[in-house]
Amino acid sequence: MHTLSKNQLWTITALLLLIMVVTRTHMIHHIQDASWAVFFLLGFYIRKAIAFPIFWLVAFAVDLIVIESKGGQSYCFTISYPFLIPAYASLWFAGRWFAKHYSENLRGLLYFVGSAVLGIAVCDIISSGGFYFFSGRFSDVNLSEFADRLATYMPMFMKTTLLYLGIAALVHLAFVQAGKFSGRLSEN
Repeated sequence: MHTLSKNQLWTITALLLLIMVVTRTHMIHHIQDASWAVFFLLGFYIRKAIAFPIFWLVAFAVDLIVIESKGGQSYCFTISYPFLIPAYASLWFAGRWFAKHYSENLRGLLYFVGSAVLGIAVCDIISSGGFYFFSGRFSDVNLSEFADRLATYMPMFMKTTLLYLGIAALVHLAFVQAGKFSGRLSEN
């Protein structure tokens, strides 16, 4: 991956935080939560490990604020909430892995899609599994019903996250190409 300046890293960090906060709070209605894509992109762009817990704590704080604004009740906020730590970490690690294998060719695209799909699948299995088996919201839990729930909901999570990541990839490539173009102009 290209080396980024401190200003670029701070800009990317701020944009990722802004995107997560705006979509997680649903400040703009009908916009899906981009948190899963944000954690993947965080792993791709930001090399400092401290970024992961900071972003996770921001996500947690946003959830608490949203829950409080709705009268303190949330169906999803249960004892199983800590499962989001390893779930989001799987996306972060997938992004970090992809950063090591990044290239602007077909192989890079395959690595991007493969790491994103695997990261999303693992994230969903951990977060949904934690919620299904430990939240206390379901009686008579079993693997068959959990598999049915994964088959029902994973496509939505996959589609939403891949859409955000696709947009991010296009923006990334546009900036890379613009940088190459301006570099060629300055050489002439």
